[in-house]
Amino acid sequence: MADPIRVLVTGAAGQIAYSLLYSIAKGDVFGKDQPIILVLLDISPMLPVLDGVVMELQDCALPLLREVIPTDKVEVGFKDLDAAILVGSMPRKEGMERKDLLKANVAIFKTQGAALEKYAKKTVRVLVVGNPANTNCLIASKSAPSIPKENFSCLTRLDHNRARSQVAMRCGVPADAVKNVIIWGNHSSTQYPDVHHAMVNVHGKEVEAYDAVKDDSWLKGDFISTVQLRGAAVIKARKLSSAMSAAKAICDHMRDWWFGTLDGEFMSMGVYAGGNSYGIPEDLIYSFPVHIKNKSWNIHDGLPINDFSRSKMDATAAELVEERDTALSFLSQ
Repeated sequence: MADPIRVLVTGAAGQIAYSLLYSIAKGDVFGKDQPIILVLLDISPMLPVLDGVVMELQDCALPLLREVIPTDKVEVGFKDLDAAILVGSMPRKEGMERKDLLKANVAIFKTQGAALEKYAKKTVRVLVVGNPANTNCLIASKSAPSIPKENFSCLTRLDHNRARSQVAMRCGVPADAVKNVIIWGNHSSTQYPDVHHAMVNVHGKEVEAYDAVKDDSWLKGDFISTVQLRGAAVIKARKLSSAMSAAKAICDHMRDWWFGTLDGEFMSMGVYAGGNSYGIPEDLIYSFPVHIKNKSWNIHDGLPINDFSRSKMDATAAELVEERDTALSFLSQ
């Protein structure tokens, strides 16, 4: 058996974590032979709830789960980490402007970035889930200057999975018959779900998504808005956010980061834009198609981009630049 790895989940008393922790502890993410030490961080008022979560994890009697550490202290939470999944953030409340949300989250992710810098391994892989995820991820990275920028990412896999599923349902095929959809940009309603490079396996033959779907107006219209607004639709229906699908996407993202992507396939990840070939401003966390090997991602370069895609990619980049500049003004205060 390998030595245990230390995995932190923040916002650990919340609903996404409740759907996520069992999968991690069972071995669905880091491997069926990888022992885990789970570190659960939340704010002090949530510690009694966290105690209940710990009891449940113990009661699952999972052979890979060596220890569960509930805490409200960053020096405990961020110590010697191999992986950090930063779920907790300040949610947007009614009447709250986006800049107020950004200000509150800059304070949280500046603190967490500084804690990563001080206590975590320099090889730690960091996934930011809490919204606004791209900009929160950028702030955390800037607050941990000795950890490589490439070790930080934000979650757009949920949007990727949503896009894949929409195309699959439209074509009457399983979700795994659809590959190489792309989410470009921000995890917000400006994101661009792109299927110009996607392939669909129909009756054993791979065909381009546009040819498989045979409905260009849907692919350029309702498909995009459905994926962009899916989170709000779930909240409207459930009266709660999309916790189960978010947890599944976190597992997918981290498992691919750990074990790599399949040959010929790319996945969507919010990553540092430096050196990209798509003309996206560099000092952003932006969702690109990536390949992963040996725990390192590379942006899939050289895809032809048509005018329709270009305008969508630039619009979501512009939103991220504005978010970044607002957040950095708070960071320097």
